[in-house]
Amino acid sequence: MQEFLHGTELLFTNPIGITIFIGGLIGGLVFGAIPGLNVLTLAAVLLPFTAWFPAEHAIMLYGVIYVSGIYGGAITAILFNIPGSVENAPTAFDGYPMTRNGQASKAIGYAVTCSAIGGTLSAVLMMVATEPLANFAVSTFGPVEITALIFFGLTVVAGVGSRSLAKGWLSLGLGLMIGCIGNDPVGATPRYTFDMLYLSGGVGFIPLILGLFAVSEVFLQSQRMSKGTYERPEISVDFPSRAEFWAMRWAVARSTVIGWFSGILPGVGATLAAFLSYNEAVRWSKTPEKFGSGEPEGVVAPETANNAATGAAMIPLLALGLPGGALTAMMIGVFNVHDMDVGPLIMVEAPDLVWILFASMFWASLAIFFLGMVESKTIVHLLRVPFTLLAPGIMVFSTIGAYALRGNIFDVLTMFLAGIAGYFLRKSDYSVAAIVMGVILGKIGENSLAQALTILDFNYLGFFGEPVAAVLVAAGLLTVAWSLYRRARQYFG
Repeated sequence: MQEFLHGTELLFTNPIGITIFIGGLIGGLVFGAIPGLNVLTLAAVLLPFTAWFPAEHAIMLYGVIYVSGIYGGAITAILFNIPGSVENAPTAFDGYPMTRNGQASKAIGYAVTCSAIGGTLSAVLMMVATEPLANFAVSTFGPVEITALIFFGLTVVAGVGSRSLAKGWLSLGLGLMIGCIGNDPVGATPRYTFDMLYLSGGVGFIPLILGLFAVSEVFLQSQRMSKGTYERPEISVDFPSRAEFWAMRWAVARSTVIGWFSGILPGVGATLAAFLSYNEAVRWSKTPEKFGSGEPEGVVAPETANNAATGAAMIPLLALGLPGGALTAMMIGVFNVHDMDVGPLIMVEAPDLVWILFASMFWASLAIFFLGMVESKTIVHLLRVPFTLLAPGIMVFSTIGAYALRGNIFDVLTMFLAGIAGYFLRKSDYSVAAIVMGVILGKIGENSLAQALTILDFNYLGFFGEPVAAVLVAAGLLTVAWSLYRRARQYFG
C-alpha cells in the first residue's frame, strides 16, 4: 500500500507527469475509438519519441494508453459495428444490435462500467501479484523454463492469431523468420543478411511495427473509407441501474477471472480474454439464443475481460520479460530505448518506475468511468472526419518516427516495405500481431534456447526432466492438439 501511495504521489505531484497521464488517457480513447487510428498505431508512432521522455513517464504513458485504448475501441464496435481493435470484436456481436434496437446509450453504459471494473480489479491484482511472481521467477525460471514458457506462448498465439489455423501458423513462422535475420547470437554467423551491413543487427523493431500496423492500416482504410464520413447518432451515456448491474454480477466476476488469467499468457492477452469470456457467457446463459441480437451480457463479458487482461499482461512483462501482446511488446522497446532490461530484477533496480506504472493504470481504469460520461459525443464528432484527412498525418508522423531514432534512411524503407507486406497479409487474413509476437518471442527464445541446450547438454528431451518446463511444454503440445482437433471437427462436421 505504501508503494502504491508513493507511486501515486510521484505521478500527481509532477506537472509533466499529470500532463502525460491526461494526454495518454485521451489519446488512447480517441485512437482506440477511430478505426485506422487504433491504439497500436498511436503506440507505434510514439515509440521513437519516448527516447526524449524520462523513463518513468515513457512507461507510464504506454500503460495509460493500453488501458484507455481498449475501452475506446468498444465505442465504434457498439455504434457502427466497427471494432477499434481485435479485442473489441466480440463487443460488436451484441453491442451493435443494441444500437439498432435503440439501446446505444445503454450498451455504452455497460461498456464504460464494466471496463472500469475490469481494469481496476486487474490493476489491484497486478500490484499484489507481480512482485511475488517476480520473486518466484528468480528462483524457478532459468533458461530451460523460459524457453518452455515461450514455446507455450507461441503455440497459443498461433491458435488464435487468425480465423485459419494454417494462416495463424504461417504468420507466426514468418515472424520467427524475420526474427532470425541478423547475426546468430551464439556464433555471430550472418543469417539472411545478403551481405548488407544494415541487416547484420536484425530488422529494426520500430520500423517493422510502424509498417505492419500504422502504414498497412492507412493503406487498408484508404481503400475502404476515403469516399465517406460517419453518420453521428444521437447518444448519451445511460449507466445500467443497480438492479440491471446486479443481474450481471456473475458475468462480471467470471469475465474478470478469465481476463486476468488470459492476460498472463505471453502473446495472447486481451484478445483471447474477450473471445473466451463471450463464449463462456453464452455457455452459462439460461437464454443463449438471445446472444447476437442485442443481449447486454454480450457487451458486459468481453469488455470486462479485455480490460481485466491489461493489468495481468504486465505480470509476465515485468516479472519475466515476456510481452502479453503487441502493445506490451512495444513497451519492451521503450525499456530498451532507455537502456533497461525487463525481467525479475526490474522490481529491485527501478521500483519507482514500476509503481508509477501500477498507479497510473489503476487511476486510468477509474478515469474511464468519468471519461465515458463526457467524451462519447466528442468521439462521434471525430468519427465524422474523412480518413483522407487523417491518412497524410499518420504517414508523416510514421516516417518521422522511423527515421528519428537512428537517423537511418533504411529504417524508413523497411517501414514502407513492411507496410506494403502488412497490407496484403491483412487482406488475406494473415495475422500481423502473430508476426510481431513471432519476432519478439523468437528473439528472446533463441537466446534462452541456446543457454538451455548448453545446460541440458543439447538433449531436447531434457526439457521433460525439469518439472516446470515439462508442464509448459506439455501444455503447448496440448494446445496444438486441441487446435487441430477443433478445426478438424469444424471441417468434417
